[in-house]
Formats: sequence, structure tokens, C-alpha cells
Amino acid sequence: MSWVDDVRKLKVLANADTPEDALAARNNGAEGIGLCRTEHMFFASDERIKAVRQMIMAPTVELRQQALDRLLPYQRSDFEGIFRAMDGLSVTIRLLDPPLHEFLPEGNVEEIVRELCSETGANQEDALARIEKLSEVNPMLGFRGCRLGISYPELTEMQARAIFEAAIAMTNQGVQVFPEIMVPLVGTPQELGHQVALIRQVANKVFTSMGKTIGYKIGTMIEIPRAALVADEIAEQAEFFSFGTNDLTQMTFGYSRDDVGKFIPIYLAQGILQHDPFEVLDQRGVGELVKLATERGRKARPNLKVGICGEHGGEPSSVAFFAKTGLDYVSCSPFRVPIARLAAAQVLV
Repeated sequence: MSWVDDVRKLKVLANADTPEDALAARNNGAEGIGLCRTEHMFFASDERIKAVRQMIMAPTVELRQQALDRLLPYQRSDFEGIFRAMDGLSVTIRLLDPPLHEFLPEGNVEEIVRELCSETGANQEDALARIEKLSEVNPMLGFRGCRLGISYPELTEMQARAIFEAAIAMTNQGVQVFPEIMVPLVGTPQELGHQVALIRQVANKVFTSMGKTIGYKIGTMIEIPRAALVADEIAEQAEFFSFGTNDLTQMTFGYSRDDVGKFIPIYLAQGILQHDPFEVLDQRGVGELVKLATERGRKARPNLKVGICGEHGGEPSSVAFFAKTGLDYVSCSPFRVPIARLAAAQVLV
């Protein structure tokens, strides 16, 4: 595969949520981590998920902060492991993205209430009220992404602190770290501005307390069509863009990823669609948004780093499109990295 890497210009990164995944990605030739999903770390042990549920159930900021203080060392330890595995390469960490109800126990309402009361000490009435408050008609378009960090700034603060403390700890051990913090589901420059200001405040506090400063970048996912249209304004705050093509496809087509199985086979059989757009990038529609956002973003910030982190990053025809569009990198599952490396090289052969 050495000739492949000599020829291609498009970098190939990997999506990895654990040190083990990161090491596997590196062994497959990944040149960094393009997407580390912090929420997956919360499910790694009973203690972690209990702390998350205590945070969700907390009726006050003080109690929520206590739960976050329990989560901090877990997050910091995970980031240390990933930075160590990717020594010398960039690691892009996405702040919490999914709706909070995904962290609740499974089962019917009575079972969920019973388990929450047992784990958090809440009474049944409070537990039921909280479950009802978290219930959403359309959670994928609801209370998630940066909306969580804006509503609960202490959540963003905890995650940013864990990232910076881990980065400095690893730097002190001789590991080269290049952290990039990614704010999810941004639709307006004001949303990103809120989170950027918060992250920079935390960075300065950590740098002062630990007596060391490191370089870092803050960017955002472009996964809402509106964000693509106002990319020039968003680029004033963002140092990099990463297209979340799974959600961007979902919101551009108006197709629910969880429900397309009911009609996509019919569309393909009748020729209404040539490909499943969640597997092969829709270049005419979603691809145009990628092009437009890249152009507008770089007009505002010429050195803007641009990539994608959906599963399209490992699909050959999609990778070819991203290379021709001038993106800097694609990020895909570790096992797809060799395919993406080959596809990126074939564009230039």
C-alpha cells in the first residue's frame, strides 16, 4: 500500500472511541482520529452510566456538577489513552451529541422509574417527571448536540477540562498531542460562538492551574443544511469543518435513518433512487452543500481545515468526490481505512 500513500493528497483518518480502536486504526494506516464520540465512553462501566444518570436526574446545578465531577476522571483517563495511542497525530473529539434519554435504562416506564430511583436516590414522582421532560416526539431533531452544552454549560466545561488536562498530562510524558474539539449540531454562528467562548475559558483555567500551555483547535460539524448555507459566518469562529454526512443526508432528504428500510428498497427497485444515499453520497444534492460550505468557509478563513466523518468516508465513489472537491481528509471506521486510502489514490491515477 506504500504507493497509495505516495500518490494521494487526501488524508485518511479514522473514527475511534477507545484507545484500542485508535491503535487498530493506526495499524490500518490512519493518519489521525477524525471523530471520537465521547458519549460511547459513558457506557463503558456501571459506575459511569450511573453518574450520567445522576447528572440527568439532578434538579439543581450543584447536584449536576457533583455527578459531572464523578465523570471527569473517567473522561480524562480515556482521552489520555487515545492521545497516547495517536502520539504525533491529531485527535478530533466531539462533545456530547445524543439526546439525554438515550442514557436512561431500557424497559417500560415503571421499570425505568424503579431503576432510576434505585441508582440515584430520586423519589418516584421526580423520576417520572424527569422522564416525561426528556421525552421527545422527534429526538434526532430535538434536545441534542450543542443545544445540550448551551443549556448545561457545566457539561461542556467538564468535557473540555478533561481534554485539556489529559493533553497536558500526556505532553508531560513526552507524547505529542494535537487535540481538536468539535462542537456538534451547530446551525447558527451564535451557537458555536457560545461554546467556543466557554471552551477557551476552560482552556485558560487549566493552562494556569497546570502551568503549561498547549496548542488546540476548535471546530464544528456541518450536519444541518442551514450551517452549510451560512458556512462563511460559522468559519469566523471555527478553525475546522467536519461534515457529518449521515445527519446531513438525513436532514437534506428529510429521510429518517431509522425508517428508510421501509421504502428505500422500493425506491431502488423502481429506479427512483440509484443508490441508498446513506451508503453512497448523493453528489447532486448533499454533495452540492458540501461544495458550497467548503467554498464559503474558505472564503472567510482561507486556511480552514475541511473533512468528513460519516460512513461515506469509506465508500470509494464518495471518497473520490471529496478528493475532487478539495477536502483535506476523510474519516471512517478503522476497518474501512485501507479502502479509503486506495480510493483517495485512484482519483489521481
